Amino acid sequence: MRDRVGLGWRSELAAGILTNLDRIDVIEVIAEDYWESSRQMQAVKTLAAQRPVVLHGISLGLGSTVPVDRKRADRKRLDKMARLFDAVRPETWTEHLAFVRAGDLEIGHLAAPPRTSATVDATAANLDKARSAVGSMPLVENIATLIDPPVSDRTEPTWLTEILAASGAGMLLDLHNLYANSVNFGCDPFDFLSRLPAASIHQVHISGGRWIDNGDPRHRRLLDDHLHDPPDPVYDLLAELAARCPNPLTVILERDGSYPPMDHLLKHLDLAREAMARGRVKKVAA
Repeated sequence: MRDRVGLGWRSELAAGILTNLDRIDVIEVIAEDYWESSRQMQAVKTLAAQRPVVLHGISLGLGSTVPVDRKRADRKRLDKMARLFDAVRPETWTEHLAFVRAGDLEIGHLAAPPRTSATVDATAANLDKARSAVGSMPLVENIATLIDPPVSDRTEPTWLTEILAASGAGMLLDLHNLYANSVNFGCDPFDFLSRLPAASIHQVHISGGRWIDNGDPRHRRLLDDHLHDPPDPVYDLLAELAARCPNPLTVILERDGSYPPMDHLLKHLDLAREAMARGRVKKVAA
């Protein structure tokens, strides 16, 4: 299997994606947008007949000490994912290492849990329940955060590595999230990357963001907003990952608004291909 690149499916991009399938290897679909009805599921199934599809979950909240099926609503989410997975038969499905609710309160975004042994163990248990419900273990994704999670007692690379080891899950590595967290909290992103188990990484997200400082440059933060192009360091990280990783990589370009012309997005798919090619050459030379 070769390295591949693809796009996240958005209705605003549908026409451009369907007319350029020869330049798009894989399509990522937000699962929650399509799991409410058989008609919606059929639409994704039709898409999957034209290009390989991966399902991306955003609402399960697996990275929590609260069991994902503790309440009926959580069980419904897993059941819906299972039905969509069975209907579409995607290559794989993915979810974030995040929590998205506290008690009955939906917080409206992906929040970083404290990086502790308790969240490692609980996340592994949640992943096992998700695997049992859906019939397949998801790849898990690192998230961006503007606030270092309080009461954490280990670094993010260590926490991620421990979850992968405890659960047996593979990883969807979001390189812009890795880059944003590194620059926001004074880390070297290449050192961060070197501390992850490369053999566990199978998929990659690339995207862009913007700098925010609230009027004080000393407190500047890189916000991962999916409204901008991936910056050059993300492609440098992708090349380095390709040099380290023994697995074929599937890279998905994420865009959630401020959509440029399709040719512009396709150019960034080509940049991702070129970055991986550079890394593979470096790996062979090494």
